[in-house]
Amino acid sequence: MIAALEPTELPADAVEVGRVLDAWGVKGWIKVMPYSASPESLFSSRRWFLLPPDRGARPFEGTMLLKVSQAKEHGDSVVALPHEMSDRNAAEALKGCRIYVPRSSFPTPAEDEYYWVDLIDAATDEINFYALQFYNDFDMVNNRWVVQSATVIG
Repeated sequence: MIAALEPTELPADAVEVGRVLDAWGVKGWIKVMPYSASPESLFSSRRWFLLPPDRGARPFEGTMLLKVSQAKEHGDSVVALPHEMSDRNAAEALKGCRIYVPRSSFPTPAEDEYYWVDLIDAATDEINFYALQFYNDFDMVNNRWVVQSATVIG
């Protein structure tokens, strides 16, 4: 067991936001591939929930809580220093782990902007589903779907 990890339950509103690529440096930092070009969701929460990799070695079973003391952008990736992890070997053991954060910890989007995960839920609502059919153009910006143009229905 890796000392920096605590067994826990995955939050009900957890969203997968990235995965651990490898160790970074020799002091326990990890390198993360975010699933967004602007990984604010990784920076907005200092409590990351890890699930083991889909393939390869499984350093643990179930869900683990990883508390993060520092995180910063590094090129097209993110590097993070977990609490109580000062060893490259422990960081290497997390390679391939999937990172989740609670949706409730995401930054508040600007007016008329939405996270893609919110639109997925909205599509189950019949009223929102019909409204979504008439949007002409969506763009993904900062892990959010932004409506660029829409047809107004009278």
